[in-house]
Amino acid sequence: MKTMSFSPANHCNLKLQKYPIKQPTLANPIHLNNHQNQKPSNKKHQFPSFSIRASKTPQTPLTKYTNTPPLVVVGSANADIYVEIDRLPKEGETISAKTGQTLAGGKGANQAACGAKLSYPTYFVGQVGEDAHGKLITEALKNGGVNLDCVRNLSDVPTGHAVVMLQPDGQNSIIIVGGANMSCWPEKLSDEYLEVVRKAGVVLLQREIPDLVNIQVAKAAKSAGVPVILDAGGMDAPMPPELLNVVDIFSPNESELARLTCMSTESFEQIGQAVVKCHKMGVKQVLVKLGAKGSALFIEGEKPIKQTIISAARVLDTTGAGDTFTAAFAVALVEGKTKEECMRFAAAAASLCVQVKGAIPSMPERTSVLNLLQTV
Repeated sequence: MKTMSFSPANHCNLKLQKYPIKQPTLANPIHLNNHQNQKPSNKKHQFPSFSIRASKTPQTPLTKYTNTPPLVVVGSANADIYVEIDRLPKEGETISAKTGQTLAGGKGANQAACGAKLSYPTYFVGQVGEDAHGKLITEALKNGGVNLDCVRNLSDVPTGHAVVMLQPDGQNSIIIVGGANMSCWPEKLSDEYLEVVRKAGVVLLQREIPDLVNIQVAKAAKSAGVPVILDAGGMDAPMPPELLNVVDIFSPNESELARLTCMSTESFEQIGQAVVKCHKMGVKQVLVKLGAKGSALFIEGEKPIKQTIISAARVLDTTGAGDTFTAAFAVALVEGKTKEECMRFAAAAASLCVQVKGAIPSMPERTSVLNLLQTV
């Protein structure tokens, strides 16, 4: 893989954006002020006890959320160019798409949008270009209630984008162009950004931005006792041990787990063996997304926690389902739910996601997730 330079010599013109965002306030926040000593509660709750009332008051600065540490997502923002096709083209073949449209997406933006739609205070840290795609993404996130104070605009680099080839069964194939997501990050992140990370309730990372950035963020979070969840999706490259050593929960899907460990993941037993290799690489908790087979959380030294899928009435588009699952898991975790409850909540959110086309447009509202959980 080509090595990227993050030297200030890249001369990128960076502009920090400030948006007047409305931010939700939880009716019954969980107090996580002392991150160094705080552990998720083991007290069992029923999911209907989650607060679903969003405040109508203007956005409150991060420093005011002393009792509600936000979800902070550091990651990618893409314009997803959707084309609906009957089948994938063969080599050298040209086929026609049924329809095409461009929607806001990217793993980081997806997860941030999901957190906000689940009525949890959410910050997004990322980069976009000063172009139509960048405006599309920031407007979608802003309208969804995500705080964009830490979004940077790059004047000389286009917004990242992806071509999503959607087939009739809802499965997709995706080609990503990194753009602003992979360009011109400062060699050392500013204290302004890292302070947002240190004040978080949980931090979500993915691999559609440079590992150099993820490592700095994860270390800053760890120094403040903030849990870090790393989604394995993104670049197909070896995982830096320096990153895994400062991650609390590593979340790959089956194929990502297989690539990372160079092991087969066709059976649950093989998945467990591959997870053991992850434990040896430095990460103690591995949350594996298994598609139609559900999910499983492997905590070193403990019995795996399994979660079956919550069946969807119909599957229109699987794009963003994994991001929805991870973000919903993070929201439930920071609200003090047990790991079993977190996985059940995440499974319900993912079930709703696949029933709507698009990534950010398919992220479910909190009320919808709670209503589904009451019926299963």
